[in-house]
Amino acid sequence: MKSYRFQDIQAHINRYNLLTPLDVLLVGATGTGKSSTLNALFNSTVAKVGDGVDPETQEVSEHSLHDYLRFHDSAGLGDGKENDLRHHKNITWALQRTCNTDYHYMDLAMVILDGSSRDLGTAFQLLESVVLKTIEAKRVIVVINQADMAMKGRYWNEKTNKPDSELHSFLEEKADSVKRRINESTGLTINKPVYYSAKYNYNIDALLDHIIKHFPTNRRILK
Repeated sequence: MKSYRFQDIQAHINRYNLLTPLDVLLVGATGTGKSSTLNALFNSTVAKVGDGVDPETQEVSEHSLHDYLRFHDSAGLGDGKENDLRHHKNITWALQRTCNTDYHYMDLAMVILDGSSRDLGTAFQLLESVVLKTIEAKRVIVVINQADMAMKGRYWNEKTNKPDSELHSFLEEKADSVKRRINESTGLTINKPVYYSAKYNYNIDALLDHIIKHFPTNRRILK
């Protein structure tokens, strides 16, 4: 994906005189697949994926796709009050971090949801108590990973690595539901989330399109 729409990314950043690279912080509950999302975007193993119950990412780490776009992985939420408090502080620090006296470091926050779960409580809490308190709503992206595990893995076509029609319809409805529930819970009106499977490299181009669609048109100024 390093060359995917590279000229579009470069042109947008140059047109609006944004700082380079543009920085995106990945946040979400443990198990949503932040590290596997990075690996899919890079088409390479750049972040270690946890196989057990313990998350691999404990602090914020950075990975440059190229000179114009950089992603930052953060620890997952939902591992107990003490760990969550520490992770909240790390995420808040990352979003409030400054690169100089005039601008914030992070340009966007991408909240990753688990497509296999109906429980979005942790994600909503993260949006309300951390993300929306430290970065403007227009700089927040919401996406849905693990599309292959929705409907308990049924109707995922392993031959084509794509959802069959039943699962595709379910994912469309889930994306609409997430948009509606986030608005009801946080008051934030978002674009319809993109769903994808980092494990099977499904819809990764649509994921990057979604990120590019949310590129800001101005630097994030300190207030």
